[in-house]
Formats: sequence, structure tokens, C-alpha cells
Amino acid sequence: MLVDSHCHLDFADFDADRAALMARAAEAGVGLMVTISTRIATFPRVLAIAEGHGNVYCSVGVHPNSAHEEPDVTTEEVVDLSRHPKVVAIGEAGLDYFYGAEHKAVQAVGLRRHIAAARITGLPLVIHARNADDDMIAILTEEMGQGAFPAILHCFSSGPELARVGVELGLYVSFSGILTFRNAEAIREVALSVPKDRLLVETDAPYLAPIPHRGQRNEPAYVRDTAKFLGELIGVGDEIEAITTANFRRLFAKIPAEAFESKAPFHG
Repeated sequence: MLVDSHCHLDFADFDADRAALMARAAEAGVGLMVTISTRIATFPRVLAIAEGHGNVYCSVGVHPNSAHEEPDVTTEEVVDLSRHPKVVAIGEAGLDYFYGAEHKAVQAVGLRRHIAAARITGLPLVIHARNADDDMIAILTEEMGQGAFPAILHCFSSGPELARVGVELGLYVSFSGILTFRNAEAIREVALSVPKDRLLVETDAPYLAPIPHRGQRNEPAYVRDTAKFLGELIGVGDEIEAITTANFRRLFAKIPAEAFESKAPFHG
């Protein structure tokens, strides 16, 4: 099967056709999805979607662009919410200086709290990094030195140095539809540099639909287009299915083994 390691199924963009979307994902061979939390206030809606679908899991956390709206969320609160069997990751948390540069300090505090939650729970931290490479490198390096934690650089759109340091620190790197964009040569160079056992694919739906769907609302079925592109880019073809799903299974270790027993074919 293929896996969409990062989407936002709770967003209003999907309210009209969420059931049809799930059917299209299954038809495309997408067997598992992780729907990602962006606010603690809306986490109950995220969790409800995961609880309502056997092949959907979720994370819990506060997006950096929401960190100033929920500055009092504690590590303990995130850890407590993560005990639900459907919660398999922490975040997304991180640094975003493209939209939220005026909130750098509160973003950093939030990121460190989420790192602590990942360290305590052993669940992977889903990291959002945009226009903040130097500070992200500094925080990740410092925090990893204080105790290891699993993590993923999601929807990678940063520079090669963040990818290099991330891999050295043990992180995984996930690529979205951005990889397929005509002006994304620098991201493709990064993808070529990431070891195969650290690669993941995602949609970040409803955003960033890959070619040939660019300009449309993104959805989990389209992860097959990004996977196909990545497989061809790194020279493994349809083996990208097995590679990325094995990596996902290793990182998202809380997901039970039986969830991976689907024999849905890869549509390359």
C-alpha cells in the first residue's frame, strides 16, 4: 500500500465529500492516512475523524502559526492527549517565519514543548519548518543533545543544510506535491541526497496538489502522483511504495501491525 503521512482531513475543504474522498484514496491504493492536528482547540474534530475510519490515525499538537493563539498548551497536556490509541504522532509544531516572524519566541517555546512530548512518548514529532532553517537547525541540534526523539521534517521546502543536519540527527524527510513543481529543482536535489530509508511522501491536503492536479484542491489519493515522481527521480520506480511504507511503519511505530495488511495495489 501507499501511505499519506500528512493530511488535514478535518478541514472544512472536505466537509462536502469526505466519504467520497476516502473511497478515492482506497481506489488509488492509499491504505493509511495520518490527519494532522494544528490546534488543541480543534483536536476533538481531528480525533473524531480518526476514530471514525479504521485506516486513519492522527497527531496532537499546535501549528507554529497558531502557537500565539494557544501559548499555554503544556507538554503534559500534549502527552496526556497522545495516550489515545489513534494518536500516533506529536505536532505539527515548528517554526514558520514566512507568516509568523513576529511570533518567533512563542513558536520556539511551543516547539521545545512538543519536542519534550515526543521524547516522553516516543511518538514522532511532525516538524513544520519554513524560512527558519538556521534557528531550526540550532534548536534540533541542541534538543537532540539533551535526549533523542523521533521526528520528521514534513513537506520539505527548506535548504539542503537542514535536510543534511536532520538526517544526521536521525530525522526522516517527507516530500509533498512541491517536489513535482517545475520551479522546485532545489527540492529535487535535496530528495536525491536523502537516504532511501529516511524518505516519506505526503499530500499536506488540501494544499499543494502535485502535477497534474496543481491548482486543484489536494486530497490523499494524489499522494500516488508524488510517490510516482519521487520513485522515478531517485531511480527506484514503483519500489517507492514499499520503501516509503516501510519507513512510515518504522517511524509511526504505534500503528498496529494489522493496519499494514492491506494488499491494495500501487497505481504507478
